[in-house]
Amino acid sequence: MAGKFLGLRTTIYKVAELDKAKQWYTEAFETAPYFDEPFYVGFNIAGYELGLQQEDGAASAKTANVVTYWGVANAGLEFERLISLGATSHEEPANVGGDIVVASVIDPWGNVIGVIYNPEFTLE
Repeated sequence: MAGKFLGLRTTIYKVAELDKAKQWYTEAFETAPYFDEPFYVGFNIAGYELGLQQEDGAASAKTANVVTYWGVANAGLEFERLISLGATSHEEPANVGGDIVVASVIDPWGNVIGVIYNPEFTLE
């Protein structure tokens, strides 16, 4: 039986302070976690899983070689809102073609969070 990718299911951010990160992400994504255990906190973001895991040992160096972009109605406004919550700028809002706008921030634990406004994208 041939495999088939079914689409994105989960993005996990590793954090040094799980309880503080849970509070921050609850406010940032305006959603309470549906799964809350000492080892993992899971949020349902419009049918996609945002997970937080406790970082083992010292915080590892995080890179932006992979960025998850969360769909939003206005990338510029969400970028500014996340900055106001304590994130720092990673990439300022930019039009990347047509009406598509992307931006990204770094959360207080060093993870890159992308936001995207893409009116062309639809779920199958």
